[in-house]
Amino acid sequence: MDLGLDVYLIDWGYPTRADRYLSIDDYVNGYINNCVDVIRKKHKTDKINIISICQGGTLSLIYSALHPSKIKNLVTQVTPVNFDTKEGLLFRWSRDIDYDKLVEGYNGLIPGEFLNEGFAMLKPMMKFQKQQSLVGSIDDREKLLMFLRMEKWIADSPDQAGECFRQFMKDLYQENKLIKGELMVGGKKVNLKNIKASVLNIYATEDHLVPPAASIPLNENLTCENEAISFKGGHIGVFVGSKSQKELAPKVVEFLKKRDK
Repeated sequence: MDLGLDVYLIDWGYPTRADRYLSIDDYVNGYINNCVDVIRKKHKTDKINIISICQGGTLSLIYSALHPSKIKNLVTQVTPVNFDTKEGLLFRWSRDIDYDKLVEGYNGLIPGEFLNEGFAMLKPMMKFQKQQSLVGSIDDREKLLMFLRMEKWIADSPDQAGECFRQFMKDLYQENKLIKGELMVGGKKVNLKNIKASVLNIYATEDHLVPPAASIPLNENLTCENEAISFKGGHIGVFVGSKSQKELAPKVVEFLKKRDK
């Protein structure tokens, strides 16, 4: 906001068992589309900008391909698009998991704690590194509070609606349908080449959750104006931290303002 852009944030809330049958279609053509229309109406504009992160970036790409007339510019950050990569343990593990049984076993709601434990297993030494960081922050009140706030935020992972999770993992992680142009959402085929918005794709060089090999191919599969930016850092560092604020935020604003016509 300090750089002259109005910012709206979608709060997905905390899904309950009543939400267990929500699908990708519900999130994309329901929730995201409703939010986009509210902003379009409020500002009396046909098109808006979207900035998205990780799984939200993938959903935003799907949305922009299905509703190209509503999006002016799209910024994706550490967003998986090509799921057929051997880089990153998450992509290799996901190929052999029975997601139907997993969703059934958790009664249609995948616990956030389950996902967090899986992420922690990808980089087991990270807990030890965090303990070292904590010890080093004991005598610095502001640094300590920032560390605790970050840990609370990371641990606060909402559950995921089982049906959406099932579709996302099977259609994308296991079958890579998005980049193949085979993904069906709401009865329509999702084609990335239908995106008309200008796209800025940001990936992190040291990302162990969404490695560059999963993000970079996005630009090769677009026909619209697009560019990519590499960020020297990890997954969370792209959107949290002073380095992100100093290096990436100004570039994103510059990208958007140049195309604010």
